[in-house]
Amino acid sequence: MQEISWGDFEKVELRVGVITRAEVFAEARNPAYKLWIDFGPEIGERKSSAQITHLYTTEELVGKQIVGVINFPRKQIGPFMSECLVTGFPDKEGRILLAVPDKPAPLGAKLC
Repeated sequence: MQEISWGDFEKVELRVGVITRAEVFAEARNPAYKLWIDFGPEIGERKSSAQITHLYTTEELVGKQIVGVINFPRKQIGPFMSECLVTGFPDKEGRILLAVPDKPAPLGAKLC
């Protein structure tokens, strides 16, 4: 494991957002969803592609708070432009469990 400095950690913008829209990403090579995430008035809405179809439905994702990295460069994924990274952890089968606040948090709040 590589150590990083506190300054390195501070550069990563991990923010709380709420999923406002979720659709099946039919064009993706691997099963995925297109997500629209509201990070509050300062940051606004960002889009992301997430391979979380094994454990979540589009219906249950809408309204769910997540933790996302908002300062990565945008990434073209097929016909979709991903603007942030939704974070999570693999379970023992490798399926992604979303990293979420355990209680409601203000949109745009930064992980500290």
